[in-house]
Amino acid sequence: MGRGDGRNRLVSLDDADDTGADILHVDMDAFYAAVEVLDDPTLAGKPIIIGAPESRSVVSSASYEARAFGVRAAMPVGQALRLCPQAIVVPPHFDRYLALSREVMRVFHDITPLVEPLSIDEAFLDVRGARRLWGSPGTIARMLRVRVRDETGLTCSIGAAATKHVAKMASTLSKPDGLLIVAEADTAAFLAPRSVRALWGVGPKAAEALESRGIHTVSDVLDAPQAVLERALGAAMGERVWNLARGRDAREVTTTRVEKSVGHEETFHTDISDPAVLRSELRRLADRVAARLRAASWEAGAVAIKIRFADFSTVSRSRSLADPSSVGQRIGDVALELFDAIDRRLPVRLVGVRAEKLRTLTESAPALWDDDGEWRRVESALDTAVARFGRGAVTRATLISERGGGTLPSNPRPPRESPS
Repeated sequence: MGRGDGRNRLVSLDDADDTGADILHVDMDAFYAAVEVLDDPTLAGKPIIIGAPESRSVVSSASYEARAFGVRAAMPVGQALRLCPQAIVVPPHFDRYLALSREVMRVFHDITPLVEPLSIDEAFLDVRGARRLWGSPGTIARMLRVRVRDETGLTCSIGAAATKHVAKMASTLSKPDGLLIVAEADTAAFLAPRSVRALWGVGPKAAEALESRGIHTVSDVLDAPQAVLERALGAAMGERVWNLARGRDAREVTTTRVEKSVGHEETFHTDISDPAVLRSELRRLADRVAARLRAASWEAGAVAIKIRFADFSTVSRSRSLADPSSVGQRIGDVALELFDAIDRRLPVRLVGVRAEKLRTLTESAPALWDDDGEWRRVESALDTAVARFGRGAVTRATLISERGGGTLPSNPRPPRESPS
């Protein structure tokens, strides 16, 4: 969910120069909330929070009317309601969101085969090859906005530019329901007054490191020696920011989406201090992660955990695996070792397990012996049972207890296009 509430938006005139602006970033406007309004028009114009009514659950999305009060994604619903007491809390309907996402992505693929989904509600499109059929980038972007609205009832915002980075910045500035075109020749002028916080990949800590050195805008980045940026951000990040500030972004629109990680999290209804409960929950999450890996024929090269305490402080730990694995027992063992090494002075609000450094099974060299062979056979049998009888039919004995937890999925994967 974007952080903007629609104020101070920038949009292009109908006759804006679109020379070289062949990369489009299309972002649906407050997608979850917009779908709920589509299905229940009485919600139109009202502050909406998408989430469970329990105060400890988190906000999955919010309408622009709620964002104007400071409501943000991942914020506890209780905090969001304190900021916006008049907000209407609507439970999420993810199946419906995914169905409409498929419709939106279908429209994109009708325009060009070069579509790179970023999430359920946004994608990059390369329209260079579509110009002869549909017209200039600006013409294509305007046609896309009309088709999305006519065929789904939803609105989107589009940024058109010569690079992915600038296109994404432009779509953010045009929200909601806008189009901002940055001609290739205008890239430097467009970037110069922007905050360093608008640069892709510059998070709060990186922004603070730059601002503490008097670097507040992209123009300031241009004036700073690259060595200063690298001292503030590290060599790799410093070089990236140095290039992005100059409009350099060599990344192409890629149609194959490679997963970087797979994870699950659990936010508890009440803070948990009992290590046995926490360890049981980590084991359960590891099993879920492993099942997803096996279903996709992936293996993990590393395991990471996330622990959020009662005061909202969060720690993450990760470890590479000697051999890649999709075995829940192995992933859980590593997760528990990482957990045991964390100093836990406060009760825990959230735990998460994530598989990282993913590779396909065909990329993994066969081992001379398989330390996880027995567990691999057990989990294969579990997969068969789940496929036949459904999740929950078979589980670990240690997990048959009252956990008292509850989560909402916050970022479902975009739907894959069916082969034609």
